[in-house]
Amino acid sequence: MSEIASLKFKFVLSLTAVAAMGLTLSGCKHETVAAAPPQAMPVKVSPVTLSPVPISDTYVSTIKGRRSATMQPQVEGNLTRIFVKSGDVVKAGQPLMQIDPLKQSATVQSQMGTQAQKKALFDYDKIQLDRQKKLFEAGVVSRDAYDQAIQAFENSKADYEANAALTATQQQQLEYFLIRAPFAGVVGDVPVHVGDYVSTTTVLTTVDDNVELEAYIYIPTERAAEVRTGLPVEIIDTDGNTLVKSTVNFLSPQVDNGLQSILAKAPIPRGAKGLRTEQLVKARVTWNTNPSPVVPVLAVTRVGGQSFVFVAAQKDGKYAARQIPVTLGEPIGNNYPVLKGLNPDDKVIVSGLQFLQDGAPVQPMS
Repeated sequence: MSEIASLKFKFVLSLTAVAAMGLTLSGCKHETVAAAPPQAMPVKVSPVTLSPVPISDTYVSTIKGRRSATMQPQVEGNLTRIFVKSGDVVKAGQPLMQIDPLKQSATVQSQMGTQAQKKALFDYDKIQLDRQKKLFEAGVVSRDAYDQAIQAFENSKADYEANAALTATQQQQLEYFLIRAPFAGVVGDVPVHVGDYVSTTTVLTTVDDNVELEAYIYIPTERAAEVRTGLPVEIIDTDGNTLVKSTVNFLSPQVDNGLQSILAKAPIPRGAKGLRTEQLVKARVTWNTNPSPVVPVLAVTRVGGQSFVFVAAQKDGKYAARQIPVTLGEPIGNNYPVLKGLNPDDKVIVSGLQFLQDGAPVQPMS
């Protein structure tokens, strides 16, 4: 039994040796086989083309109404009524607020009583003048008596006319106690309340005409040689969407010393929605239009704030992806104008960008 066990042990050792030799030979065989080259990845390409690209700059602009009034009283007193609230649309001449007119009304009534007395004296002196004239012509009274009647009539006439003018002034002054809208528009903030004492320096509210608007654009003096009337202007929102299109129609002849800029104005077409007086917006001023290379937005990748595109570069009949840094302008629709980095003959890769690496083999497809 011991001899049989010994033979079995030797047989197992020999099988183990054979298996180890086979593994060694297999490893050597794999080492001698060369790795297969990577397959070229099919990608869609778009040739770089020249398109008219506007050269423009974007500035912060303020929308202002051509008609905007700050309402301040011309008299002093306590507010007794406020007829409107912020945001109300008012017509020209519509009452806005009432200042207590009792004192002025009493003054007008007193003045009208005095005027009635002056009128009565004036009428009496007129009758006396007519009577003295007839008596003088009949030789009943002297020339001196007739002259005295003339003088009395002229004095009462002048006194009555002066008093009538003063009464009219007081009545006009009474109108100032009722604050009216100077034109049709929208009521702004109302910072005062009923019962407040107001003076001629108190701001009651504002009335703005939101129909006739214009954009105030401050152009840096570096652009002084290029800015001119007729330049296209686009008013855009925070998302870059164009709200209205206009043109520069006014240039200030003076430079703002504080901002070192030139004021330009662009009218807002009637019916423009989403714009209000004193609203801050962005204004894109187009200086000129030049042909420039453009690439689709989908072809652009950004790494660390730098923009890149992949192009299919040909060498020895094969294509490889090359990552190229580019300088881009403002987007125009679905394309970016390329200010620096590409040539018109380059083939930009527009698909599979997430799988590409610089130098990877690619197979361009239209």
